[in-house]
Amino acid sequence: MRVLITRPAEDAARFAAALAAHGHQAICVSLLTVHFLEGPPLALDAVQAVLATSANGVRALVRRTQRRDVPVFAVGPQTAEAAREAGFRRIECAHGDAKALAEAVPHWAKPEAGSLLYAAGRGHGRLKILLEAKGFSIRLEELYEVAAEETLPEAAREALANNELDAVLLFSPRSAALLRNTILKAGLADTCKNLAAICISAAAAQALDPLTFRVLVAAHPNQDALLASLDAAG
Repeated sequence: MRVLITRPAEDAARFAAALAAHGHQAICVSLLTVHFLEGPPLALDAVQAVLATSANGVRALVRRTQRRDVPVFAVGPQTAEAAREAGFRRIECAHGDAKALAEAVPHWAKPEAGSLLYAAGRGHGRLKILLEAKGFSIRLEELYEVAAEETLPEAAREALANNELDAVLLFSPRSAALLRNTILKAGLADTCKNLAAICISAAAAQALDPLTFRVLVAAHPNQDALLASLDAAG
């Protein structure tokens, strides 16, 4: 299948390789661009572990500290792999979303053992709220931000207009809403009716409204489940 990916460039390239291994062809057009925020080195002496809800959180973290002996609690396999590649020694993986990570953390850490540093994107605070409700002290550090495109990139516009796609993959409600808005702005809503939209969650699927994709929601909020849904759609 010919599949549109709208992730930031580095993540899109990695996922394109996974698609190729499944026999799919990726068309990568970034609607989101990651910017790492500058700042002083992070002091981790009182931190019992780092929370990471994206590979970009790990990439941002390693720009601000040389420490690799602090455990990393990762939201899913891709985030865990980024931590492994960065050289962290202990990595735990929740295999889900922020809610799944919040549920998993009490199995790996105790509130009395010290604070948890959340390597967060700007404006991402849900995990902090969930874990503070469980008694943990969360030190939220906004280490990166993700800027959104306002118009559909030319490669995506041409692929949609020329019926060169079979599916789109959507990893978050935000990316789904961005794709919806840029497609509507480009006047290409009618091109969606024959395409499968493989969504990581029901919230991502809802963000596509009023576009009329053939929507499939992954069984679990992770990359492997997205790939399984895509394979089933083909």
